[in-house]
Amino acid sequence: MAVLSLARAADAHAADLLPADRGLLRFITCGSVDDGKSTLIGRLLFETHAVFDDQLVALEADSRRVGTTGDDIDFALLVDGLEQEREQGITIDVAHRYFSTPRRSFIVADTPGHEQYTRNMATGASNAELAIILVDARKGLLTQTRRHSLIAALMGIRHIVVAINKIDLVGYDEARFRTLTADYARLAEGLGFASIAPIPLSARFGDNVSTASAATPWYEGPTLLGHLETVDVEETGVRTGFRFPVQWVNRPDQSFRGFSGTVAGGTIAVGDAVVTAVSGHQSRIARIVTFDGDLERASAGDAVTLVLADEIDVPRGDVLVTPRERPSVASRLSADIVWMGEDLAVAGRSYLLKIGTRTVPARISAIDHTLDVETLGITPAVSLGLNAIGQVEIETLVPIAFDAYADNRATGAFILIDRFTHATVAAGLAREARGATNVHRHGFDVDRDARAALKRQRPLAIWLTGLPGSGKSTIANLLERKLHALGRHTAVLDGDSLRQGLNADLGFDAAARAENVRRAAEVARLMVDAGLIVICAFVSPFRDDRANARARFADGDFLEVFVDAPLEVCAERDPKGLYAGAREGRIATFTGVGQAYEPPLSPDVHLDAAGAEAHALAEQLLAVVERRITGAAGNSEDSAAL
Repeated sequence: MAVLSLARAADAHAADLLPADRGLLRFITCGSVDDGKSTLIGRLLFETHAVFDDQLVALEADSRRVGTTGDDIDFALLVDGLEQEREQGITIDVAHRYFSTPRRSFIVADTPGHEQYTRNMATGASNAELAIILVDARKGLLTQTRRHSLIAALMGIRHIVVAINKIDLVGYDEARFRTLTADYARLAEGLGFASIAPIPLSARFGDNVSTASAATPWYEGPTLLGHLETVDVEETGVRTGFRFPVQWVNRPDQSFRGFSGTVAGGTIAVGDAVVTAVSGHQSRIARIVTFDGDLERASAGDAVTLVLADEIDVPRGDVLVTPRERPSVASRLSADIVWMGEDLAVAGRSYLLKIGTRTVPARISAIDHTLDVETLGITPAVSLGLNAIGQVEIETLVPIAFDAYADNRATGAFILIDRFTHATVAAGLAREARGATNVHRHGFDVDRDARAALKRQRPLAIWLTGLPGSGKSTIANLLERKLHALGRHTAVLDGDSLRQGLNADLGFDAAARAENVRRAAEVARLMVDAGLIVICAFVSPFRDDRANARARFADGDFLEVFVDAPLEVCAERDPKGLYAGAREGRIATFTGVGQAYEPPLSPDVHLDAAGAEAHALAEQLLAVVERRITGAAGNSEDSAAL
């Protein structure tokens, strides 16, 4: 086997190319195991002169040692770089390669064929504009062919090449090619592809890869490389207005304040009006700054720093948009997801959702259905397993800005992250907002800080949690009296009061309790924004619900207070007769009797409600609150047991 004896078919091909440059094309290769994906990419790299001579010498040696093509060079070894991949003869990781011709530049991702690595295929597809679906001419369409086609469609890929590979192993049979082409056309019905180009080829021997094969005179279409050079993928671009997720607040000194990131859609020019998608504050573009100097205009893909004409608050993770072309801003959305976690996806489980430059707590509130890979039909489901594709409803702790993935990949794609292991468990594609739509917050000039300055106090939410009968409401009442006597502006939110009004429609199961805490926390946040010190007395038995409540507030604006009294002490006090009713079976799902209470693991303040009177506890809590709202002490002093 001699490397130099291999004909460089691309030489003649390149000489005939037109000088037109069609820009960059990102594409993936996918299909089932042993369909020849890595071999095809290796052949493309070789025939476009993307392999150096020393690489060819090393490839020839590797082919003798671990190759699978006899005396021929095994081009798959150019791509399968992991030792495990070479030993097993499979692709595991997503391998990206760059090559170019006089007409176009390319970035290709070789994705795994095994079902267990479907998550890697989805990752590769997320940035691609075209997919080459390889089909073994002998085996025909397989389950992975359907799965990968479906994922490609979900990921927004609209251009497909059906590479009928190993055509040499069926004697270059035209009838077989026509049959497989028809089979794939039926499979792709309803997937929304803009173009499907079937090509018969042999990746191993180069038939129809870059030059037309004499063995397929019946095929009159383009070669694979010829099609890649000329296919028009512009219609798959962004269909939204200006989008700029803020990645970093750039403030090197007091004289400069800009917002850095990459334009994710549309264009913007100096002087144009912009608005923060989530908070609704408006301004105009004063400067567009880059490393090479200022620009008058920036477009999608440009990494820039935007300087605004006004000193408005634009936190990291918010999105700058134009006032007339805004994204959805909501805390409930429907989405398609590809499940990548080992554990089942079930409704109610909490995760972190990362979209653009923002990460927020979220949960899957419902699983609508899963997609059957064999039939491409919809099947009702209550859970999703590894590699399953389904449609779900997601609820985020705070509103997020997003577009439908079909309109803008950058602002419509997200991932779900396990809150404990930090592993990515799902790739998500936003569909639409649920609930209120076309509702956008207005940015008011009088903000939290201005209201607080008028009241001459720092706003604070004081969240008292503990078993029923532990003394939360009593302490809250005494604390407010003491703060009022000091001239503080306060309010109290009590669980019983809200249950009789705002939350009268809620029950006492786990889901209803979570909603009860969510509403209470939202009301408390609005009161803090009004500049008040709000004292909240809620059983709030579950840690996740209390963590979600805290997450709604800015750092330092939330004080968790554990009113700690043992169950027997609370039952002995039983001021409302609730424990007796629960033990007699007259009250269901009562915390402490039939329903668990999860005490805080590290509260900001720990009050021993069994060892001290309520007045003393309120006085001790007042000292902590006064330090917090006047800035006289840090949180470390607050966390001590009182």
